[in-house]
Amino acid sequence: MSNFVVHRNGRPATTEDLAPLAFAGYAHFTAAQVRGGRVRALDLHLERLHTASVELFGRALPDDQVRSYLRAAVEAGPADASLLATVYQPAGEFTAGGSDLDVLVRTGPPASGPEGPLALTAVEHERDLPAVKHVGEVAKTYLLRQAVAQGFDDAAFVDRGGRLSEATIWNLAFWDGAAVVWPVADVLRGITMGILRRQLDRLGVPQREKEVTLGDLPTLRGAVVMNSWTPGVAVRRIGPVPVPDAPDFIQLLHRAYDAEPLVAP
Repeated sequence: MSNFVVHRNGRPATTEDLAPLAFAGYAHFTAAQVRGGRVRALDLHLERLHTASVELFGRALPDDQVRSYLRAAVEAGPADASLLATVYQPAGEFTAGGSDLDVLVRTGPPASGPEGPLALTAVEHERDLPAVKHVGEVAKTYLLRQAVAQGFDDAAFVDRGGRLSEATIWNLAFWDGAAVVWPVADVLRGITMGILRRQLDRLGVPQREKEVTLGDLPTLRGAVVMNSWTPGVAVRRIGPVPVPDAPDFIQLLHRAYDAEPLVAP
């Protein structure tokens, strides 16, 4: 099987299904890498979709129903793929809503992220509804493009209190030489972040949460970004501040990620 798919509610999507979504911006989604027809942390993906649906729509589809839609898309395409599952209401945005919830599942070529190390510009930005992975965030693409135009690879966000929070499509994590440091701020808790936190616990690796500012970076021993593509890409600079190379940190995160079992939807 070599064809990727776009499904609505478990069946191939038609032009009529997709046309109303061309400019739709009130929806949420999760992203996963499929390997051998399986994904890591399926439980976390289902929890994310359920929680976000309740937040945006006041109700959620049963997990078994969502899982059947994911399974249909995975079984209809290649064994290795990228997958996006988006939940929305046919009534669309700028309305009072409706009772129906639809799920659009799209697969595409598998991805593993950039090689790194990356240089990130630091910009003051706070996402709306940061705990929800929602669509229509024009600022993230805009800030990415502005960063590249300035000679950086991407952008990291600094909140109004001066705390580093996340990056455009990434979570941030740091290494202090003994423990993994998760920045304290209003952020989207990524699925890969969730995988790493529980697997690092199982490996007995210390973890701590701390407010991290640009001024704190010289005291740290390494930094990474992570998302559904990868558990860790090295960061060599954030704004004007260099970050030390930490290959052992990167290897640790990949080892923890690899310990998470792959599960069929």
